[in-house]
Amino acid sequence: MKRILLDTHALLWWLADDQNLGVKAREIIADPRNQIFVSAASTWEISIKRALGKLEAPEDMDSLVEDEGFLPLPISLYHGDQAGLLPEHHKDPFDRMLIAQAQAEGLTIITCDEKFPPYKVRLINASS
Repeated sequence: MKRILLDTHALLWWLADDQNLGVKAREIIADPRNQIFVSAASTWEISIKRALGKLEAPEDMDSLVEDEGFLPLPISLYHGDQAGLLPEHHKDPFDRMLIAQAQAEGLTIITCDEKFPPYKVRLINASS
């Protein structure tokens, strides 16, 4: 069993059946033995970008995440502290939160973000 955290783009690619999401990543997400987590940071990022007109995405992410059988990952005070302590390799606050959550909870992140590798976090390339 793998414990996986989806980066926001990987979540959106999965929901849209986007071909940018690679075969290996799809197999991992689809495997019922794996626990797939979606962070509150991702749904927050999606709602902000949707409201600004920068992104077209479904509105009821809570229901969609539940329907997919994914597990919600709330943001804790500890996660907030850890995100603030991360080195400045990446300035995006949503991504920094995902990294902090993955480190704190022992999760592997499915992402294509090229700024994630300098952090001590396990990664799976979303395009592979």
